[in-house]
Amino acid sequence: MSAADFLDLSVQIGLGLILLGLAVAFIRLAIGPTLADRVVALDMMNITIIAFCGLYAIAIDDPSLLDVAIVVALVGFLATVALARYAERYFDREKKSADPDAKQTKGGGDD
Repeated sequence: MSAADFLDLSVQIGLGLILLGLAVAFIRLAIGPTLADRVVALDMMNITIIAFCGLYAIAIDDPSLLDVAIVVALVGFLATVALARYAERYFDREKKSADPDAKQTKGGGDD
């Protein structure tokens, strides 16, 4: 077995395992049960898509796919930050609705 054959076999196995990880993350995204589980599943899907782009760039010998991976990483980071901010507000609202004695903030409007 030559080095090129070994690289090809390794990339094919890696792509298969990444697709398996993407399927598992999608299942976790679909069944939840909590918002935190879904956010982590989306982040895992983002990471696996980035890894898939990197390995596929190696498989077809096209470095332009690495630019796609960088863009997906940046968008995924922003999505994770936005979802974390949403989750923080969601849990704050849940806490306020569960505790009727909690003081209202100045302005009292929902964000």
